[in-house]
Formats: sequence, structure tokens, C-alpha cells
Amino acid sequence: MIKTEFTAVVPVAGTGTRLRPHTYTYPKVMLTVGDKPIIGHILDDLEGAGIKKVCMVVGYLGEKIKEYVAKNYKHLDVAYVEQTEQKGLGHAIWLTRRCVTGPVVVMLGDTILDADLSKFMNSKEDCIAVKEVGDPRRFGVVEVKGGYISAMVEKPENPKTNLAIVGIYSFHNSSALYNSLEKLVDSGITTKGEIQFTDALAAMVKCGHKIRPVPIDGWYDCGKPETLLETNRHILDKKKFSPKAKNSLIIPPVYISPTAKVENSIVGPYASIGDGASIDSSIISDSIVNENAFIINMNLSGSLVGPSATVIGRKDQLNVGENSEIRFDKTACDI
Repeated sequence: MIKTEFTAVVPVAGTGTRLRPHTYTYPKVMLTVGDKPIIGHILDDLEGAGIKKVCMVVGYLGEKIKEYVAKNYKHLDVAYVEQTEQKGLGHAIWLTRRCVTGPVVVMLGDTILDADLSKFMNSKEDCIAVKEVGDPRRFGVVEVKGGYISAMVEKPENPKTNLAIVGIYSFHNSSALYNSLEKLVDSGITTKGEIQFTDALAAMVKCGHKIRPVPIDGWYDCGKPETLLETNRHILDKKKFSPKAKNSLIIPPVYISPTAKVENSIVGPYASIGDGASIDSSIISDSIVNENAFIINMNLSGSLVGPSATVIGRKDQLNVGENSEIRFDKTACDI
């Protein structure tokens, strides 16, 4: 349990363009992974680390996030600030400056992490989570000297290291962080058209602020359909659910919400069925079926079915003779 009371800042104002069409009507962090929305996993991790106060940066379709949090996390003290314009992560975190006093942990809303948060918050030093990656040009990248971060840059064309920043930051003195962000916002300096959080942190390091890199292994992206399905497989393997369904074959690992209705189907492996979903006479594997979706007479694999979507196939009648072979091409669906 952490010794000092931290406030968690969770920016979830992004529009999730790589997950369209799902994110036209749903915030990315409200899409199901495993047994709950992405934001649910993040808040569970924060709660498990002993954090009681959370400030969330919302924007696009933020009311749906607020409704979910109010219903499922009544015991947390959650405040909201709105980012009306997408000006970058640095701008989003700067907007929370009036919600935070004392220590702060920033946890990004587009990834699910397997990390011991208490290591960050019980450390005597400020910390940033890092991980070696194959293509560091896609991320904020740090350089390390003497056990501390010596420099960092956002999405460099020619990175000097492959240590990427992966979404957890802890600061014992939030004033130093917000002062750096304030200077960056006032300067009007942007990188790739946005006010970058990495630029504010780089300025702190340049002025002698000590930040220690903390390597983590478990880093699961939720930004694209294929990575969302990979993360879903990880959570199902980790949590080991025991679902039930009427007249159906369950091939674990599988999660089926207690409020879902699944009949006459084969489900799994690696399928997640959300609240209120209805599935009949179908085969569902390696897929995520979001809340209130309706599926009948389908064979889906590698698929994302959006909230309240309806997917209806057809039952073909066949008369197949001896030594015959019938094949149907299996293609991924993104519905």
C-alpha cells in the first residue's frame, strides 16, 4: 500500500480514429476487453494501488465515460475536466492543474499495463515506465545515464535508444510538473502540431530534475483492432473465467457476461461477450462482442462487434455426398 496519498490523472479524451467505426459513437476506453471496458481495467489497477482520488480528462463522448464510472466506481472520488480541442497529451494533463495538489500519478487511457504501481509511488524518486520496443520512432523515447533519464524526445526520426515511454508517470511534487507544463503551454511550442507531455518532461530533465526509468514487461495496446484482440487474449488467459451458456460448447478461455444470453452456439477460445449481448446458433472465437450486440447464424473469428450491433447470417441447406469437401473462406469481420 502506498505511503502517501496520490491523485491519479487519467487522460481519456482521444477520439480513437484507428478503431473506427466503433468510436464514431463510443469512446475508445468504453470498448470491452476481457470482462469490462478498457477504463474499468485502468481504474481497477489504480484502486488496487490504494488510490482514492482520480481526475479524468474527457472530451469526445465523455458523458458515456462519466455514466459508466458513476455506476461502477462510486467509492472513488472522481473529478472531470474537459478537453474541448485535441491539442495533445501535454495540454490534456495541463488542464488538470486545479484538480491536483501533492503527489500525482499519470496513467494513460489507451493501454493496459501489468505493473506494480506501488513501485512507482513508494519510490523516493519520480519515475516513468519504459520498455524496449522494436520501432521506437512511434513513441516518446528516453536516454539513460547513471540510472536516471538524461534526455527524452517524442517520436524521433532517428532515435538514440529503443526505450519507449509506456504510460505510467509518478511525481512526488506535482508543482514542478505543472510549472513545466505551464511554461510549455505559454510558449506555444508544439511538436508535430501538438503540445507534447514529453517536451515538458524533457525540459524538467534539462533543468536537473531527476527522473528514474522503471522497466515494465506487461504493456498491452488498445489502439487498433488487432492489438485490442491481442490484449483481450492476454486478459482471458490471466483471469480464468468460468462462463456458462445454454445448449452450447464453451472452449476456454472465454468470458460471457452474466447478463448475456448465449444459446446453441460454440464460443471460444478467446471470446469476450459483453453485458446484454445475445448470441444464437453461432460460432464465436478470438473475438470481442460488445454490450447489447445481437448475433445469430454467424461464424466469427478475429472480429470486433460493436455495442448494440446486429449481425445476422443465414443457414444454408446442403446435400453432400461421400468423400466430398466443402470449404468456406474465413475472413475477419470488424462490425
